[in-house]
Amino acid sequence: MAPPILHPDLPHFIAFGEALTDLIRTGPDSWRSACGGSPWSVAVAMSTLGQLSAFGGAISRDVFGKEIWRASQEANLDMRFIQQLARPPLLAVVHELDPLHYFFIGQDSADLHFRPEGLPLGWTRSLRWAHFGSLGLVREPLAGRLLSLAEALKAEGRLISYAPSFRAPPMDASYDDTLEQMCRLADVIKVSDEDLRGLFRLPDHRSGLAQIAAWNPGAWLLLTRGEAGATLFHGVEECSARPPRVDVVDTVGAGDSALAGLLDSLMRNAAASAEQHLRWALAAGAAACTAAGFAPPRPKQVAALADAVEILGD
Repeated sequence: MAPPILHPDLPHFIAFGEALTDLIRTGPDSWRSACGGSPWSVAVAMSTLGQLSAFGGAISRDVFGKEIWRASQEANLDMRFIQQLARPPLLAVVHELDPLHYFFIGQDSADLHFRPEGLPLGWTRSLRWAHFGSLGLVREPLAGRLLSLAEALKAEGRLISYAPSFRAPPMDASYDDTLEQMCRLADVIKVSDEDLRGLFRLPDHRSGLAQIAAWNPGAWLLLTRGEAGATLFHGVEECSARPPRVDVVDTVGAGDSALAGLLDSLMRNAAASAEQHLRWALAAGAAACTAAGFAPPRPKQVAALADAVEILGD
């Protein structure tokens, strides 16, 4: 039997989980739609930064799924990893922006029926990093499937990134075991102070941060705090910084872009200092804030902003 063909263009980075449609209320009787979902956004940002990237997930075949497919093509994602199914779409209904209020519609939706066994032959051999997080690790039967996939990829020596992206109410106490398992498994963990307060149900985010560090002291741990900046921990290394000053249009996708910036930096030069990785992460997050909606950062933007990141002293 001939050996299986390994395509040279198979992705080095894949984000697994959900792609969804945000339905955003813009007035009493008006709404607009936008492609979203944290894992999908990370995959798009990685592709825009120049990595061979894919989103591993399932979408519907209706008007919402078709728009995600089109946007994925425009972002140069590897389309062999998106499964289009005759199932309902996953929708996030954002009915109030300030303060933010939303709910999800997705009973038996397409994302839940993603099958890793349907991916291209030999895909794991080209893979360097796999990303997991958000609703994909909450909603069954997809959650169990993705957790098993993350464990199998880790056993094969692939690197894992994880961003829980706290969402209420699905991430309640029933998510605690998954949270611990993924934190112990991951090589990179990205959380915000808001994520930590929600995930650990405590008013002080530092308690949750200490617990994650105890579960996995060897991981790269990126803590973001919005305008206040971010801290990157790695073993005994710790580096804090403030993002560069930009004219902020909105902050949609800033956290996902910051994570992509960190992963892109690690993929290009894993041996670089924590300061260098954090500069690239904060520059990528800031670049995403300079246009309306989700605007994935471009390499020239990130490079131009990286030197303006303010590294904070002890």
